[in-house]
Amino acid sequence: MHLPSRSHFERYYNDDMLRGSRALGVVQGSDSMPEQNKTQPSTCRVTLVDVAREAGVSRATASLVLRNSPLVADETRERVLAAMQSLGYVYNRGAARLRTRQSHTIGLVVPDISNPFYAELTVAIENQLDQGGYVALLANTSDTAGKQARFLESVLEHGVDGVLISPAKETSPEVIENLNRMIPVVQFVRRVPGLAVDYVGSENVNGTRAAVEHLIDHGHRRIAFLGGAFHSSSLKERREGYTLALEGHGLPVDETLMISGSISRNAGYQALLQVMKNPDPPTAAMCYNDVVAFGVMLGLQDTGRIPGKDFAVVGFDNIADAASWRPALTTVSGDPHTIGEAAVTRLLSRIAHRDAEVESILMPSQLLVRESCGAHAQSLSSASDHMMAHR
Repeated sequence: MHLPSRSHFERYYNDDMLRGSRALGVVQGSDSMPEQNKTQPSTCRVTLVDVAREAGVSRATASLVLRNSPLVADETRERVLAAMQSLGYVYNRGAARLRTRQSHTIGLVVPDISNPFYAELTVAIENQLDQGGYVALLANTSDTAGKQARFLESVLEHGVDGVLISPAKETSPEVIENLNRMIPVVQFVRRVPGLAVDYVGSENVNGTRAAVEHLIDHGHRRIAFLGGAFHSSSLKERREGYTLALEGHGLPVDETLMISGSISRNAGYQALLQVMKNPDPPTAAMCYNDVVAFGVMLGLQDTGRIPGKDFAVVGFDNIADAASWRPALTTVSGDPHTIGEAAVTRLLSRIAHRDAEVESILMPSQLLVRESCGAHAQSLSSASDHMMAHR
């Protein structure tokens, strides 16, 4: 499917803007009063309160109409616009807001809302937007570029003030660049590399490297990397951390131990079954994320192995279920709440300061050692032996 070009986006954006201007009786590019009112000087200025009273709505609702907010019902919008024309209401700042699409709505684009990490992230983003007086228009792209493109067309029609996007796989640089020319954009978690566009994400390289080094320190030499969507920047970065850890300890990077393709629980399960068929199978796995790690542990159990005892497992993200899983999952904390809050802060700053310097913000990662990697159990065993020896 062809992805929308800049002109394709602008056609929706400008046509919709023109319709809004005509509805107010304002000629595009002019702040003047409707033609019939130009020769009728007013003895007193009509206020937004007057418009609201005439339309039978609150001042807040009338203000939302000025901002062209999609939260206002069409019938109510028409009433308010009719009242503006009837009273000869002219408010230059309101007209400017209409032209610049100040709707107090934000487009929020995620690849898979069913993924617990993105679910937690979405909640954090919506809470932070709400505190700033914004509403999110959410799209789940199912990690497909075509579906993502259709949503981006739609949010431009609705006049969002900016977009938070975790790009679908195979998103072209042109899509993000064209969008960013028209409205503020912040990429989060994933990014199309090489673009002058703000980004907020995890320390994928350092976090994964620390986790793999932890496994090496506990005697593992055959360590698999399982899961992750192809063409994802996060997969590339986490694989880089995995490779750096192995090479830093003089261990070979075996491509047969690296199995990616998806980020689901079933993907982890199938990857574990596949990698264990290797003539020299691994003794541990660094998983792309926690959901994949859950599938890996289920696969271990179904093949008669005990996670954390017969095979070490480490995840990434530290979603809510990680600590309560059995055995508790050792993971790298990506902290979706912190990432979501930081992404919103960056976008609102970009909206206020369109020409500010582009920023790439990496949130610190932390290895949380629990039972699934075996180290926690070893620590408990060592502590118990120590106590027995001193009785």
